[in-house]
Amino acid sequence: MESTDETRRLLVQERTGNAREALLLSGLKPGDRVLDAGCGPGGISEVIAELVGPTGHVTGVDLSEERLAEARQINRRRSNMRFQHGDVRRTGLPDASFDFTWCQFVVQYLPDRHLALQEFMRVTRPGGRVVISEFDAFGLQNWPFPEDLREWCHRFVDAVLRVTGFDINVGRKIFTEMRQMGLGNVRVHLLPYYIIAGTASPEMILDWQTRFSTLEPVVAPALGGLEAYRAMCQKYLELLADPDALKYSPLLVTEGTRP
Repeated sequence: MESTDETRRLLVQERTGNAREALLLSGLKPGDRVLDAGCGPGGISEVIAELVGPTGHVTGVDLSEERLAEARQINRRRSNMRFQHGDVRRTGLPDASFDFTWCQFVVQYLPDRHLALQEFMRVTRPGGRVVISEFDAFGLQNWPFPEDLREWCHRFVDAVLRVTGFDINVGRKIFTEMRQMGLGNVRVHLLPYYIIAGTASPEMILDWQTRFSTLEPVVAPALGGLEAYRAMCQKYLELLADPDALKYSPLLVTEGTRP
């Protein structure tokens, strides 16, 4: 998704999650050479650079030149990082050049994500780790959850997948796909992406407002038109703000070893 608020949204998304814990659980260590595939504005790249230390190195790849410029600016004081333009499905990087390949919140947008997984295996050395971190049932775990809003949310998810290719349930699928690709010792870590017991933060609500606004031109026609779309988006935002409602979203971090 692209919008004028996209950098802010991506950085909030990166910093809301448990990237540091996920990286450590997946075996990242000092001295590793790391690919951050789909690095965006470099928020997680910064965490990786800190964890691998001065003897390690981070290469961030992204399709957006704007995001890359922001990543270089955010990380301008770090010497163990570089950012380059590229498609995660065809990076152009040398074979077996990384100890650890990390990809978060990217393959959910790729109907041909098997090409990305093949590329991650190619650029990771034998014995290295390929790690994919993704949502599962993002935004659908709420209680109380009014039936009309629940039903609309499922139609929203279906419309987003049909129109944009964005798969909100991709997290549960990566384990099987990694095994089918031939990665070994495939493991899954379940972490909370967010848990909101009560009113969501202004940043979280703004994140959803940005998401709804960005998707509006392509999804609203499939959901009864603009007026109906905006009314249900507003109802979802009110759920986020409800002090008596629980909202949570799981993060599935799947890792495998390159044979």
